[in-house]
Amino acid sequence: MSNPDWIVLIVTLSIIIIYGVYKSRTSKNLDGYFLSNRDMPWYLVLLSIMGTQASAITFLSAPGQAYTDGMRFVQYYFGLPLAMIVICIVFVPVFNNLKVYTAYEFLERRFDLKTRTLTSFLFQVSRGLSTGISIYAPSLILSSLLGWNIYYTNIIMGGMLIIYTVTGGARAVAHTQKLQLMIIIIGMSIAGYLVVKYMPSGVGFFDALHIGGKSGKMNIITSGITKNGFDWKDKYNIWSGIIGGFFLALSYFGTDQSQVGRYLTAQNNRQSKLGLLMNGLVKVPMQFSILLLGVLVFSFYQFNKAPIHFNETQTARAHQTAFKNELIQLETAYQALPLSAAADRTTIQQQYRTALKAALPGEDINDTNFIFLRFVIDYLPKGLVGLLIAVIFLAAWGSIAAALNALASCTVVDFHKRYIKKSLTPKEDYRISKLYTLCWGIFCILVAQFASNIGNSLIETVNILGSLFYGVILGIFLVAFWIKTIKANALFYSAIVSELFVIVIYKADLISFLWLNVIGAILVIIIAGIFQFLKNFKMVA
Repeated sequence: MSNPDWIVLIVTLSIIIIYGVYKSRTSKNLDGYFLSNRDMPWYLVLLSIMGTQASAITFLSAPGQAYTDGMRFVQYYFGLPLAMIVICIVFVPVFNNLKVYTAYEFLERRFDLKTRTLTSFLFQVSRGLSTGISIYAPSLILSSLLGWNIYYTNIIMGGMLIIYTVTGGARAVAHTQKLQLMIIIIGMSIAGYLVVKYMPSGVGFFDALHIGGKSGKMNIITSGITKNGFDWKDKYNIWSGIIGGFFLALSYFGTDQSQVGRYLTAQNNRQSKLGLLMNGLVKVPMQFSILLLGVLVFSFYQFNKAPIHFNETQTARAHQTAFKNELIQLETAYQALPLSAAADRTTIQQQYRTALKAALPGEDINDTNFIFLRFVIDYLPKGLVGLLIAVIFLAAWGSIAAALNALASCTVVDFHKRYIKKSLTPKEDYRISKLYTLCWGIFCILVAQFASNIGNSLIETVNILGSLFYGVILGIFLVAFWIKTIKANALFYSAIVSELFVIVIYKADLISFLWLNVIGAILVIIIAGIFQFLKNFKMVA
């Protein structure tokens, strides 16, 4: 990056850290640290919810997802608005009226301590792992840009973030997310404008969409139906989006503490509901716009030769191996081909990937996550590159900070105060909360160190990880809300069995991952009902 880019990047990130520390002034107790004294208006709740969802993975990986697979990923969000309505009607009043710190406190009141502990544990495992991947995503940018060691970059990235998260708790998270989203929207809008501006004379926005559509990238609605019937392994279609996406969103926003903790900071039920409902209205258009950026980049590369491989750092490493000459020959042949020879260029790219695999054995050569980044570096003017890099950093910080705050709250409230030391003074609560936030930050950095060989796009990996746990967690809450005849033991053992089933189904690759959310929830309800029936039958007999 140029000096102006570095200045823009450093100044932007410094402002966020300073602003977060400044806004961290709050009551030094659990209410202040984890819930910002429950005094947030609905628009801050909305921005905090959106900031928690919009991780660096969204802005780094989603354009690449659309570039390679088209717009159909947007169907993943189609069930979200309906889920917001259900959560506002069922979940929000219960959590707010009980004045809980975590969603899982409710489960102890409804069932028992072990059910609460199991559910909180499942959340912490899934969120801790996915947060580690969210740290890895922006680290990937710096290491790719500067040739830095990815492991040291993870430590630097996570360490900078921990400063204001540990210091300020929920208040710092909410207020910095407000500023972060403003910068993100400005940065991504500028990038979208410049993609179209750099098109040849006479090619405008709608022309670019037409080109993307002719290439199959505007596949916004897909049925998942083939000549052999419905394809249950099809990842993104209208049915998996509405049904599977509904169950995933219901679990994510209704039972995941990283989201529940955002709307528990609201002043009252009305403010919580307004924040959630507005999120349901704006999330799909926002994600649509980010994916559309990938389609525009695809159209841009129909007039400008795309790199033979988007991960420039990986190419440089491969040049240090015995395959250097073969790679250079393929690069030269690729560059010599005219833009009209699309089929020949695709053939050479496939040969190049084969050579890369041989040059870098055991290393993932999927370059989807680098597509948008490479466009930014190659074509955006000085200063704007730094701003777009800052956008990806800020998106990462918003989601990771909320996750660390949620993980720490669950550890303190659901474990430490239930198993280690139940009675703590407000100052002890505050001190131990900051300590657990720091510990979770370190844990997530460690997870990031092992995330370098992910084969899928990062955004897909995070969603797969969530789907392994969210369905079961949702099933537990659905039983808690609506099936009063099922008791604690039946539900507890049902949840364990159901989670094992979900993992087996995923490992067997029997169905697309979005359906795991539906399967997990239904399995919990059915198996718990069977266990409870058998117990009642035994008692009667």
